Parts: sequence; C-alpha cells; structure tokens
Amino acid sequence: MIPFVGLTGGIGSGKSTALAALARLGAATLSTDAVVHELYGSAAVRDAVVQRFGAELAPDGVVDRRALADRVFADPEDRAWLERLLWPLVGERIASWRQELAVGATQPRAAVVEVPLLFEAGMENGFDATLTIVADEALRAGRAADRGHAAVDERAARQLSQEEKAARSTYVVVNDGSEQQLLSKLSDVLDILS
Repeated sequence: MIPFVGLTGGIGSGKSTALAALARLGAATLSTDAVVHELYGSAAVRDAVVQRFGAELAPDGVVDRRALADRVFADPEDRAWLERLLWPLVGERIASWRQELAVGATQPRAAVVEVPLLFEAGMENGFDATLTIVADEALRAGRAADRGHAAVDERAARQLSQEEKAARSTYVVVNDGSEQQLLSKLSDVLDILS
C-alpha cells in the first residue's frame, strides 16, 4: 500500500518547495492550493461566489482570488461560508486522485497531499502520517513578503502555530538551509515511510 501523507506548515515555511522536492524523490504529490485554484475556474464555484459577494469578485467571469481573499479573511462568517463550499470539493478531488494512484501501473514511494490547514480542518486522521515543514520565524516572514501573500496577518491568525503543528505531526522537517539540504531531509522521511 502506498503511504498516504499529509504535508503542512505555516505561511512561508516552504511547503511548496518541500512538495516539489518530494515529487523529485519519487512521491506522487497534490497541492490543495492548486486544487482550489482549479475550482475557482469552475462555473459552479464562480457562480456561488458571485451570488454571495457580487459580480465585482468575478470580473470577466473569472474569480479574482486576491479580492476574494481580502473579503473572506476579514470576515469569519464569509470565510466559513467559503470553506463549506470548497472543502468538500477538495476532499472529493483528493479521494479520486488517491484512487487513481492505487490502480496505476507504477507505484510512487508515497502519496503526499499539501494541506496548509491540515490540523485546523481536522483532516489529519485521513492520512497514514503527517509531515510538518517548519522554519525560523524571520525566514518565514521574509518568504511570505517575497511572495506577496495577501492578508498574511489574517491568514496566520487562523492557523495553529508551527510549534503546535509540529507537536501534532508524525514527522517534522526544519527548512532553514539550502534546497539540497531540504531534499536530503525529505529523502530520509521517505525512506522511513517506504
């Protein structure tokens, strides 16, 4: 059976870099952020967003993700509504992806799903193991600023601290060095899982 791993970490910890490294190491990978991005392109999600927030959040028929983020991270009720809309759809996508892997001709070393709110959403029990990427706070802040994350303070405020995520996680990898060092640490985790 393919080990099924939930990958998480705080904003700017290097989750996406770790996910790409795991793919290079032979894991099948899926980013829930990418799944949500795809969902925003669907007519059903776009129409629900427009109905709730107005056409200005989908100019030219495309959801303006930055404007939507500004709106929902400022209002807990709006954020909860959006999560109720998206999370079941994301869950369906993860389940179908995992099923596709199970019947595939080649078997990856692991199936890793990046879920930024893994513990906050109570999804950890759906995985065989969890992996948290952590980094120094100043380094994380710099990475988040470099990427221009919208509403960083609001997003960070609704996440568990990286220390809490690490305490709940099966494996913890510190991402404070080079990408090669991160790759080596992740390779060690895959060796344990395989």
